[in-house]
Amino acid sequence: MIRELLGHAHIGVTVGVYAHVRLRLQRDAIDTLSDALSQSDDDPDDPPATAVVR
Repeated sequence: MIRELLGHAHIGVTVGVYAHVRLRLQRDAIDTLSDALSQSDDDPDDPPATAVVR
């Protein structure tokens, strides 16, 4: 268990310390997807020419 590996006595400590990282990564993924989907192309039926990976 991660809590034990980190030496935390309670899971609440682990969650409190690391939960913000998960939220930041989720926001980054949503922003990346939003940017990719909002790019305008000349022909919307054409497949995307590139993929954005961060």
